[in-house]
Amino acid sequence: MFRALLNAFRIRELRNRILFTVGILALYRFGANLTIPGVDPSKLLDQVEKGIIGMMDLFSGGALGKFSVFSLGIMPYITSSIIMQLLQVVIPKLDALAKEGESGRRKVNQISRYVTVGLALIQSFAMTFYFRNFGAVPNFDLVHVSLIILTLTAGTTVIMWLGELINLHGIGNGISLIIFASIVSRIPGGLISLFRIKGTNWFLIGLFALISVGVVMAIILITQGERRIPVQYAKRIVGRKVFGGQTTYIPLKVNQSGVMPIIFAVSMLLFPATIAQFINVKWLQSLANWLSPSIGGRINPFYIIVYSLLIIAFAYFYTAIAFNPSETSENLRKYGGYIPGLRPGKNTSDFLSNILNRITLPGAIFLAIIAILPEILIDTMGIPFKFGGTSVLIAVSVALETMKWIESQLMMRDYEGFIK
Repeated sequence: MFRALLNAFRIRELRNRILFTVGILALYRFGANLTIPGVDPSKLLDQVEKGIIGMMDLFSGGALGKFSVFSLGIMPYITSSIIMQLLQVVIPKLDALAKEGESGRRKVNQISRYVTVGLALIQSFAMTFYFRNFGAVPNFDLVHVSLIILTLTAGTTVIMWLGELINLHGIGNGISLIIFASIVSRIPGGLISLFRIKGTNWFLIGLFALISVGVVMAIILITQGERRIPVQYAKRIVGRKVFGGQTTYIPLKVNQSGVMPIIFAVSMLLFPATIAQFINVKWLQSLANWLSPSIGGRINPFYIIVYSLLIIAFAYFYTAIAFNPSETSENLRKYGGYIPGLRPGKNTSDFLSNILNRITLPGAIFLAIIAILPEILIDTMGIPFKFGGTSVLIAVSVALETMKWIESQLMMRDYEGFIK
């Protein structure tokens, strides 16, 4: 691994890309610590550790707790991307536009950017009025409120631009690396809190370290795990040339949906609690209490059960959106490919659907275990920060994705990669 990194720095282009990425991430972290003028972030210390505010603070790398320029983080862009993916399923014209090639994808991305700005404007407006309840906005007049809303919206737009700069001139996926930097930036503070609270309880700290290593290894195993479906292409003679006749495979990942089911499930569970903060309705308040992660300082079993079932359900839902067996079967038939022992068409589509349903279940159960692990650790071991869950899953996935990108660049230049 270290030899591969050394080889990457020997290549001028890769070295410049890596340094450019590091510079952009440093600029992002500077903005995440730059507090908006006219606000009092000290009033938010108790709020950023719970509910939807805590989840947003995690993805913003602590920027929300400081009420900084980048408080909204990249969440509006992620929400916009999810909305566009769902709309492609229900709007045929949008789906056809996405399949037109590079020009079509540019138009879809442009629409996604506009939706991001709109969502950021709405979220900044709601956040400003919500944080007013805790005294975080001392001067609540038109000038100060407009300044805060415009600053938060512009901050999200700048983050989106920084991510696209990394895509063009850096390494890996820019948006993913920004989220990675946000999550990793919280680890030192969490470890300091752990040592401060647990002191010299080396048994508990050692157990925590073993769990950490085990979770990371399990995430790598599941993320890399896939079922390879063999595909044979028939030979075609065009003029004097022979095309096809090769064997390849269709990789069906165990965790096809990534971290999206956890994000969907968290949003669904926190929606009643968020509405209950603005609307004083008795049944809505009761529902929010039932869906609370803890009751009386102890873990809520009903929350754990509902949370797990929602993750499994959304894993199947998002997998059905991300991978279409009928479309894959039709593409195979169009280009002369077939799965040995199966007829092209409906038989191939049904076979792929059955395989996908079977391998999605262990991946969905794994996601549920990873998601509820932080709550269990907090309840049983008193861990002072949300270890595991979405944060570690995203961090490990982005690290693997970036490693593969660098490795592909090294292999193009006849250098050894990370995996020999």
